[in-house]
Order: sequence, then C-alpha cells, then structure tokens
Amino acid sequence: METVTTGKSHRILFFNTLAFTVCFAAWMMNGVLVTYLVNNDIFKWSPVQIGWLLGVPVLVGSILRLPVGMLTDKYGGKWVMGAILLFCAVPMFFLSQANSFLSFLLLSFGFGMAGSIFAAGVAYTSLWYPKEKQGTALGIFGIGNAGAALTTLFAPTILNKLTQHGTNPDAWRILPQLYAAMLVVMAIVFLLATKNRKPTEVKTMVQRLAPLKEMRVWRFGLYYFFVFGSIVTLAQWLIPYYVNMYSLSIVAAGIMVSAFSLPAGLIRAAGGWLSDKVGARLVMIWVFGVSIVCLFFLFPPRMEIRAPGQGIMASKPGTVTEISDSAITIDDAIYTLQTKGADTSPTEVRLGIFHNAEEDFTALPTSSFWQEPQVQKGDTVSKGQLLAKGFTHIYFQANKWIFFVLVFILGIMMGIGTAAVYKHISDYYPTNIGTVGGIVGVIGGLGGFFNPILFGYLLKGTGVWTTCWMYLAVIAIICIIFQRSAIKAAKISGEQK
Repeated sequence: METVTTGKSHRILFFNTLAFTVCFAAWMMNGVLVTYLVNNDIFKWSPVQIGWLLGVPVLVGSILRLPVGMLTDKYGGKWVMGAILLFCAVPMFFLSQANSFLSFLLLSFGFGMAGSIFAAGVAYTSLWYPKEKQGTALGIFGIGNAGAALTTLFAPTILNKLTQHGTNPDAWRILPQLYAAMLVVMAIVFLLATKNRKPTEVKTMVQRLAPLKEMRVWRFGLYYFFVFGSIVTLAQWLIPYYVNMYSLSIVAAGIMVSAFSLPAGLIRAAGGWLSDKVGARLVMIWVFGVSIVCLFFLFPPRMEIRAPGQGIMASKPGTVTEISDSAITIDDAIYTLQTKGADTSPTEVRLGIFHNAEEDFTALPTSSFWQEPQVQKGDTVSKGQLLAKGFTHIYFQANKWIFFVLVFILGIMMGIGTAAVYKHISDYYPTNIGTVGGIVGVIGGLGGFFNPILFGYLLKGTGVWTTCWMYLAVIAIICIIFQRSAIKAAKISGEQK
C-alpha cells in the first residue's frame, strides 16, 4: 500500500469530499422541506411530528456509522460509499409521492442512511495518505459538512421557484426528485472515478470491536458529541432562535444560519492542517477554551426587567399644592421628579432613561429610572410619607450582530474541533479508523439528534432561550476536564500522544 501522497490520492480525496457534500445536503433536506410544508399548510403536522421528521434522518445516519465503518474496513470505501449513494436515492425519490406522516417518516428512515457515509469516507480517505498528512486530508474531507449549509441556503429558493411562490404548492414534490437524481449522478461519477482500497490487515469482528472497550474511544466520542453534535443541532435550532429572539423572517434567519454552518464546514481543512502541525491535543484545548468563553458571553438573554427603584419621601408634613410631570410641591418645598419619556436631553441620555429598543446599539445592559407621583393635589402628607414611587427598567438588547459574531466564532471552533478529533483517531487507531471513527461518529450524530430535544425541554421548563448555551457550556467544561485528566495520566505513564 502506498504511504506517500500521489495524484491518485488527491483525486480520491476530491471525489470522497464531493460525495460526502451531496449526501450531507440530502441528509439535512427535511429541515427545509418539512418546514415549508407546514408553514404553507400543505400538511397539518404537530410540533411533535415535525420533531420526529427532522430528527429521524439524523438518528439513522448516526447509528449506522459504526456498521458502515466496519463494512468499509472489510470491503473498501468505493463500494460502500457508492452503495450508500444509490440506496438513498430510492427513498428520496419516493418521498415525492408521500401523502401522510407515516410515509414521510418511513422514507426519512431510508434516506437518513446518507449521514452514515461520513464513516466510510473517513476510513477510505485515510488509506490514501501517510500518517503525518492524514489530519489535513480528513479535514479537507470534512468540508463536506458544508452540504448542510448549501441545503439551508439554496433549497428554500428552489422551493419558491418550483411552486411559483406558492401558487402551485404541489410542485414541492419535484425537490426530492432533484435530490434523488443528484445522488444517482454522484454515485455513477464516484464509481467511475475512484479505485477501491481496503486495509491490508485482515481482522475478525472481535478484533475490530476491541477498541470499543477503551475509555479513550468514548472520550473522543464525547468531544465529537460537543463539536459535531452542536454543529448539526445549531444548524436547525438557530432558525427558530433568530425568529423568536430577534423577530427575523425565516429567510433572513436561514441566511444567518448558513453563515454559521457553512464556515463551520469549510474550516475543517484548516483544523486538520493545524492538527498535523501542532498536534490534535493542543488544538482541542483551544477549541474547548474559546468555546467556553463564547458560550459564557451568550448566557445573558435579551431581557427587560421592571423593578422597584428609589422613591421620594416627604421631609416634613404639609399639603400638596402642585403636581407636574417634573415636580411635586408641598407648601414651599419642591420635590423634583426623575421623569420617563422621549426627552433626549444629555442628562437623560446619559442616565439611560430613553432608548429605542430596536435601533439603539447597546453592547452591555442599560437601565432606565423614573419616578411616578403617589399623591394628589390637595392631599395632606406627613413627614416620611411616600410622595413618588421609583421604578427601574433594566434592558439588555443582546444585540444580534454581537450574537452573530459569537456564534460565528463558535462555529469556527467546532469545525476545527471536528477535524482534530479524527486526527486523534488516526494517531491512535491507524489500522482501525473505520470502526473507531464509526462509533465516534455515532456519538457525535446522536448529539445532533438529542440536543434539539434537550434544548426544547430546557426552553419549556425555564422560558429562557439562552439555556441552550448554558447546557453546551457544561458539556464543553466536562470535555476539557476529561482531556486535562487524560493528559495528566499520559504524563504519568510516559505516553507521548
């Protein structure tokens, strides 16, 4: 087997990446299609049914990564990846004939296998590159994740054109047919352009599964649960997040989400290159560290709080002789009120009394304070009596552009992290990448399935959208604790990796 990089290696890598991109685009299609069908009242599916239709392809594609990785080690990536492309085209085509929730669900099980191609591609790609370049190669292959962003970005526009902007709604059925044709064409090109290769070492089933007994494999799976699972989750979750938190349209939200998921996929190549140069361990430390910082800044929700403030009490007894918007007069004593309103005098602007919640840029929380009279003209008041009640209004805009930048950085870090995890696998398990990469991919994919469900329960239980970032921060902290513990244990045992 060749141990140096050749032109053939680059050709295999190119077609592997292209096939992965096509499969990933098909894998994520339900996110756009189901949302369109429900929003246009073509099908009356409940939120629970929608959740299943979105989650089932992710679940199936994740669970099948382990057996697909094992099959790739045994039969070679050309045949396994080609078979996945052809197989998934069948249920994808018949999705265009679906007329019920059950038929949609069963066919989603079928084309959900598209997500498992990742395990085959990782094992197949690694065989064409020497160990010192596998991180870069796998990082380039991982660019195929951008297929999800391509679907999010272009599928809504294609649907609008197919249905003539809603005047011919039944034309949505052409979209899955187009995806099926794309899968078939990709399968033909892939089978013609690639050459099969499989590991030279023949292993029994027991030998292939042996690494699963090691805690290190499950630790890598936890890392992938955070980085890859979060990318898949946020690619779907951020759309309702932007709509609810910032009142964006679905189209605008889709563009913002594409600006997260597309770079997260493209940056994997840089993550692989970095892992080759400085080591996957150092890269993962930075990934977890920067992610935790960004997540902490995302904790404060967009909020408005009205709380009691400092009031005004009478310094001596008397009779209220005059009340205006700015003062209360008691005999010869004048008590000045802090007012609320559209007065933009320098003092009030400085105090934060007036702001435009939609247009003002407030990077940090601001507060407004005012007082309202509690007495009327002619009232007799005693010393110490409350004349005006104080109110404090605390406002945090959670500016969408600051939010966007933080989420963008998160996507970059997670994209780099996905490549670093598989560089770890190629370092520790060079002859068993299919099986180990498969189980790690399963765990990461399960993150993409379960995290939206957990996000939903957190939102329902607290009513706070930003609980999703708190949850992810906990996962990242657990990851970095496990990693530091593993590094310490490795130093004690003299292990260098």
